[in-house]
Amino acid sequence: MATNTGDDYRRGAVRGRSQSQNTQTGSWTKRDTSTGRFMDGKEGGKPFKGVRREK
Repeated sequence: MATNTGDDYRRGAVRGRSQSQNTQTGSWTKRDTSTGRFMDGKEGGKPFKGVRREK
């Protein structure tokens, strides 16, 4: 698991997770890659830190 540095970035990658952006609303959704279940959603334009992006 990635660790927070306290300086607005993470050291290392978050494994087993991915994220995608809803093009209509601009919100980001985090997903567990092993089960495919959606874990968390985030309103606004900023993506989750250190999580791989899906296309």
